[in-house]
Amino acid sequence: MRAPLAADETRSWNGGHWYDGLTLKHWNVLLGSFLGWVFDGYESYALIVVLGPALKSLLSAEQLKSQAVWAGLAIGITLLGWGAGGLVGGILADYIGRKKMMMYSVFVYAVLSGLTAFSFSIGTLLVFRFLTGLALGSEWSTGISLINETWPERARAKGAGFLQSGFGWGTLLAAGLWFLIADTKPFGFDTWRLMFAFGAIPALFVLYIRKGVDESERWKTAIREKRWATTELSVQANTGGESKRPFTLTEIFRDRESRRRVLLAFGLSVTTMIGWYAVASWLALFTSSMAAREHLPSAASWGARVAMLYTVGAIIAYLLSGFMADAMGRRRFLLFTFVGSLILTPITFRFTGTVAAMQFVAPLNGFFTLGCAYSWMAIYPAELFTSSVRATAISFIFNASRLVAWFFPIIAGTIIKSFGGVSNAAMILGSVYILGLILPWWMPETQGKGLRG
Repeated sequence: MRAPLAADETRSWNGGHWYDGLTLKHWNVLLGSFLGWVFDGYESYALIVVLGPALKSLLSAEQLKSQAVWAGLAIGITLLGWGAGGLVGGILADYIGRKKMMMYSVFVYAVLSGLTAFSFSIGTLLVFRFLTGLALGSEWSTGISLINETWPERARAKGAGFLQSGFGWGTLLAAGLWFLIADTKPFGFDTWRLMFAFGAIPALFVLYIRKGVDESERWKTAIREKRWATTELSVQANTGGESKRPFTLTEIFRDRESRRRVLLAFGLSVTTMIGWYAVASWLALFTSSMAAREHLPSAASWGARVAMLYTVGAIIAYLLSGFMADAMGRRRFLLFTFVGSLILTPITFRFTGTVAAMQFVAPLNGFFTLGCAYSWMAIYPAELFTSSVRATAISFIFNASRLVAWFFPIIAGTIIKSFGGVSNAAMILGSVYILGLILPWWMPETQGKGLRG
């Protein structure tokens, strides 16, 4: 059932500053959700930057001959855990609450990150990465649900964009920390373990969540009043307040309108995920090869620099995404995102021939293919569903695509070889952005309509 618009929502689009009405409680919710996503970004990128030395430390001489395969497996199995854990965590957040699920998620992945530092074989590393992925996936949907359900209408999209930027800041934190310790190697060949040990610190952050973050009143009201409808269009079937609650994952597919929205948004999520892998996962390698052809010193370091510039561009997009989505409308923002991504792919991999040029192109690419392309998932899907199923729905949209894409890192080498190089592979996979120009036309415009239920 769609709840009546609050006073701040009816004034949302009639002037005033976007931050009018925000209180300390609102900022506490943002800070808690933001930091949780920072830790997720750190944990994800820490794995990437330490994979080389970690595998050299854990693999036998024979296994090192297939180092690329093992690296892809470590990343892929983390994504698999992330997808599965995110789906389960989103469902649980609709049953036990957003705050509790966030606390459990942060604490468990912090502990598992710390345990990863003690991996004594490639097998234990892979097990810890899968389990850490399970916990990592649960945090995002809880934070997004909290922001959307607690912030006033005029500020809600902006807050979601700010939250989403946490992942970018987390990756920069991991890159910066590794930059500081990689050369000095305080623990020699085992220095990589420090990155995971540092990842255990978020366990202390649970104390802040417990004290400073409030549970969503929208969710509590929906559960108390037994509002089991999935969208505003299905409310007539649930106005009686049925005592038995339907299983949320089944319910979002049982209702026709809900199923349509889930599948369309999921298609856009898969588009985002595949397109991102066609850019982000190969950009550093592509740049390093370019630097080697130009005979630049430390070719690998140029790849790392460009990867950081790519992330900076994404952070800028994260911070601006809420403002852009409110100004353009949700569907136009989607079209803007995927048009930009489609254009930047050939510019990056076909028409950029020098490292100097790549340093300008990479942040523009990151602005679209990472920043805008992931921000819409923090802003738009929450508006399509009611509070009783919101976390389940947005978690499925965001995380189920990882269950499709988790094997891409594992077969990346084969893809590059089959398509005749990174440039061709990126161009072919990047063409998936065409879907992003088609699917939005079948989705409802929700700008200014207030949150459902």
